[in-house]
Amino acid sequence: MEQFWTIQPSEVPIGDAFWTLLIHTLPILKTPPLNFFFLSIFWLEMMNNMEDEYIRRHHRHVLNHNQCSSSLVKRIRAPVNLVWSLVRRFDQPQRYKPFVSRCVVQGDLEIGSVREVNVRSGLPATTSKERLELLDDEEHIFGVKIVGGDHRLQNYSSIITVHPEVIDGRPGTIVIESFVVDIPDGNTKDETCFFVEALIRCNLKSLADVSERLAVQGHTDPIDRI
Repeated sequence: MEQFWTIQPSEVPIGDAFWTLLIHTLPILKTPPLNFFFLSIFWLEMMNNMEDEYIRRHHRHVLNHNQCSSSLVKRIRAPVNLVWSLVRRFDQPQRYKPFVSRCVVQGDLEIGSVREVNVRSGLPATTSKERLELLDDEEHIFGVKIVGGDHRLQNYSSIITVHPEVIDGRPGTIVIESFVVDIPDGNTKDETCFFVEALIRCNLKSLADVSERLAVQGHTDPIDRI
């Protein structure tokens, strides 16, 4: 089962009632099998709170009235440094994005650099022109804005953040990707979000497949830094 979540950011902190309940029921945790039940709930709540905090901190988009936005979360069974080394390659998105056939970067690789991407057949586009907006190797933040191309994704911006996590007792990664985009004439908000989310899900699944395959092969170090 695919590990995807679609999250709409909220300003209201969640989980306060849970923490109050946990404090008042700590003695019960000493009684099996209730201890396993409550610890499972505790773990799930903690993970949800972490994801919400990452989104509140890094994935805030200012929306106009004719735009839509959402965030998707993917867990990957590979070390964070390995996953980040694939995400940060602005000049080589085809390393994990299945719909990209070719990428050419204009000038040096730095904030403000522009890449021209050729899109494989099967999508309603053939080219996309994109600008690097964010590249933070310490916080693992990557941001891109589409500035041209023969497609309908107008004023599209996306942010990807990469966070360490332990999965099944081994080093793993949480990847969060959020976006904001204009709603094209003739389409609804739900239709636009559904289309973009489908593309992001495909990219994140491919990122997981590539990262986990490399990790299984013993490639736990970053792949070719820029």
